[in-house]
Parts: sequence; C-alpha cells; structure tokens
Amino acid sequence: MNASSWPVELVDGDVTLRPIRLRDQRSWREVNRRNREWLRPWEATIPPPAPAGPVAQRPTYRQMVRHLRSEANAGRMLPFVIEYRGELVGQLTVAGITWGSMCSGHVGYWVDREVAGRGVMPTAVALAVDHCFRHVGLHRIEVCIRPENTPSRRVVEKLGFRQEGLRPRYLHIDGGWRDHLVYALTAEEVPEGLLNRWHQARPGTSHK
Repeated sequence: MNASSWPVELVDGDVTLRPIRLRDQRSWREVNRRNREWLRPWEATIPPPAPAGPVAQRPTYRQMVRHLRSEANAGRMLPFVIEYRGELVGQLTVAGITWGSMCSGHVGYWVDREVAGRGVMPTAVALAVDHCFRHVGLHRIEVCIRPENTPSRRVVEKLGFRQEGLRPRYLHIDGGWRDHLVYALTAEEVPEGLLNRWHQARPGTSHK
C-alpha cells in the first residue's frame, strides 16, 4: 500500500468515508446501539471456545480502533466510518488485503437504518472500491453476504458485482456458522470507475 493510500478521506456529495478515530466512540456507540436489533442477524459473533481453548471476548471500542489502525498501518486493512451530511451513520472496512499475485481484499459494512434506502451505502462502497483499484493497487474486491440479507445484496447488485457462488458455513454470525454468497469485482470490469457507474445507474440520473 503506498503512502498516499492511508489515511485518506473520500467524498461524494453528502457521503464521506474517513478513517475511524478514537474520538468517534460516543457517536459510533450511539448509532450501533440504536441499530442493535436490526444489525444482529448480520454481524459476526465469536464462536464458543474449544474445550481446551481460550475464551475469546469481544473487544472494547478502543481496542477495536487500535487494532484496525494497526492493521491499516501494516497495509492489511482500510477502516472507515461513513458520514452522511456530516453525521456518523455507519462503518465500512476493506479487510483481508493480500498482495503478491493476488492483490485483493474484501469489503464489509453496516449503516444506520434511518438512512437506509438513500443511496448512502452504494455510494460508500463505490468510493472505497475506486480508491482500492486506482490508488491502493488492488485488482479484485469481494463482498460476502448472507443469502437472507436482501438489503445488503441489493447494494452490491446495484453496483454490478458478480455473484460467484456460495461459501457454506463461512462465518460465525448470530450464534451459528452461516452460509455466505460471494460477490466480486475486478478492476478491468469498471474501467470508467464504480462511482461513475453508480451515478449513471441511479434513478433520476440522466444518461449521456
């Protein structure tokens, strides 16, 4: 990851992606608390420990941010919060960044239910993907989504991600190992940029 790739702020209209900060704790906790039940079926959980294994604990907010920033500094992650009209409304992370002959990463995200359906999440994903392809140097981006998560699937389908198949029992979520659909996109598929594609596809946008 080159020096200009992190930290960085990405903006399109009312939507901003910026690095997560320790001082975001109050806003982040408030948004997460309000959306707890809405997000519960889709958020990763920690599986029960093996009989002789250690008991894992969910990190505190400060531990989470320090870990994310450490991974970002090591070139393995890009952790953002999402702002809409200046207010923190969610989180987007490009994780699992792999170099060498693969040059790929995967995107995970969540957003405040109050702004769902306003184009915030597709815009945020498009901003992140364009940054990864054009400035970070990645070639492929994946998004893995539970088949039942229709709103999240709509985000990537609106953006033109390809569905590549099913990963059985891929992640531990909401108390069990859950199947996930794999969506992917490579740099060659969006030479015009994903954000530009999204602008052209949005309802009410004139097509040239």
